[in-house]
Amino acid sequence: MSTLDVARAELALVVLYLNKAEARDKICRAIQYGSKFVSNGETGTAQNVDKSTSLARKVFRLFKFVNDLHALISPTAPGTPLPLILLGKSKNALLSTFLFLDQIVWLGRTGIYKNKEKTELIGRMSLFCWMGSSICTTLVEIAELGRLSASKKKLEKELKNTNKYKNELYRSKLQKSNERSIALVKAGMDIVVAVGLLQLAPKKVTPRVTGAFGFVSSFISCYQLLPSPVKAKTP
Repeated sequence: MSTLDVARAELALVVLYLNKAEARDKICRAIQYGSKFVSNGETGTAQNVDKSTSLARKVFRLFKFVNDLHALISPTAPGTPLPLILLGKSKNALLSTFLFLDQIVWLGRTGIYKNKEKTELIGRMSLFCWMGSSICTTLVEIAELGRLSASKKKLEKELKNTNKYKNELYRSKLQKSNERSIALVKAGMDIVVAVGLLQLAPKKVTPRVTGAFGFVSSFISCYQLLPSPVKAKTP
């Protein structure tokens, strides 16, 4: 491929990435929590950026609760243990509830819904749902990593006298393990962010800590949404 062809392919990936509403949401999330880190809860330009970006992000999530509602009623993969099924469905239910309640919060903050006290109460309820879904995600990822580790060890024994990294199944399991490890780190960070937003430990999880964890979590989300690179065709 020529330099121009490579540039076109890379630019096409950028366009594909930015066309995703989810990707734009996570970029805005990184700006939001980066601003929270800079402001440290003090009034000023950074706090204004934090609040305005937070409100703008809610538009990207309109009717997004349908996604997790669909996942909630969809069948699970064959062979999945019952505890993991229950945790996964709980995560879907909590996340769907969070996204639904978040729309009411958006209506309240834009002035369409006039009851400010109920808006704040619903906002806290939605954050507790998000924290609950992050806890469920953390437990699911830990359990799935354990299952992957066991299956990898079993496969390693079968491939004892060969190069395991040349085995497609082993590479696939290794990639899944890496992806789940990243998802586990992100879920753990999201729990800290939720604790900070709910002010459950205000002395330890300050606005700056919340902003730092939220920014890194957002960066991980942006990475997870990256499209697969286009492979060059060999003549």
